[in-house]
Amino acid sequence: QVQLVESGGGLVQPGGSLRLSCAASGLRFSMRAMAWHRQAPGKQREYVAIILSAGNTNYADSVKGRFTISRDNSKNTVYLQMNSLKPEDTAVYYCNAPGAVNYWGQGTQVTVSS
Repeated sequence: QVQLVESGGGLVQPGGSLRLSCAASGLRFSMRAMAWHRQAPGKQREYVAIILSAGNTNYADSVKGRFTISRDNSKNTVYLQMNSLKPEDTAVYYCNAPGAVNYWGQGTQVTVSS
């Protein structure tokens, strides 16, 4: 059974930083691409970033230069380092293992507010 468990969300002031973690189990983590998506209130879920099994990364334009996705295959964990946070980054952030079958975590809330 595949499980993706996010952690690290919370309340942060504009300009602050947070690091999200996603612990994966039940899949061949090192062989999988892993991604982060987010969903703001009243909006559709949107892509944030992806890291391939080889370590290549890609980012949405809205987070490029501020967010960094990384992975630790020894811990079956993918991270999202978020710097220079803005109020518009407020959303529930979801970990995703894309593929023939898409797996999703339960999400973690990030709120950017003064």
